[in-house]
Amino acid sequence: MTGAPGKGLVLVVEDERPIADLVRLYLSWEGFGVHVERDGTAGLAAARRLRPVACILDIALPGLDGTEICRRLRDDGDWTPVIFLTARDDEVDRILGLELGGDDYVTKPFSPRELVTRVKALLRRATVAGQTDRVRSLGPLILDPGRRSATVDGAPLSLTATEFDLLAHLLGRPGRVFTREELLAAVWGYASHAGTRTVDVHVAQVRAKLGPSAGLIRTVRGVGYTADA
Repeated sequence: MTGAPGKGLVLVVEDERPIADLVRLYLSWEGFGVHVERDGTAGLAAARRLRPVACILDIALPGLDGTEICRRLRDDGDWTPVIFLTARDDEVDRILGLELGGDDYVTKPFSPRELVTRVKALLRRATVAGQTDRVRSLGPLILDPGRRSATVDGAPLSLTATEFDLLAHLLGRPGRVFTREELLAAVWGYASHAGTRTVDVHVAQVRAKLGPSAGLIRTVRGVGYTADA
């Protein structure tokens, strides 16, 4: 474990030592504590034991792969933000990871500065929302950003950090149609070149969790999405 965890501890599970060392260096420079594991089984144990503020998981790992670590954490009710690293630039890995509860992904080779920026963006959204946002509601859906909690018909929703932020952004202006590019910039914090398919996957996951209330999130064909009762 390295770095004084002034901004919290980030768990990095990456079996390629040069990549792990580079990520650790850049996170440490930004004031994060960093714990590195190099196989999936040890990574899962560390996530459960250390309770990091965020996890960076390589997909291809010895033992358990990154998506399996994420799946098991979500099954435990642990919604710590997860960013996947993948060497395979294809939709299958990306979509699989996000459907299992990941918040973001970065494709190798990547800029360590960009990776750190994405970690900070995930954590910053949660902090700002917790300090300033009001409770938002739409029909049976209620979001409380201060508590980072959501319910539909009184039943709690288990949302990833990104799913929560996406829903909160849509509910911030009910009836307003947001393009995918606008949502990517506002919720993920980066430009559309990163791929708007990410937005579609997260919307699909939010709808699945809303169950019978999935129609609250409406697709506007050729444009984007809106929250509308």
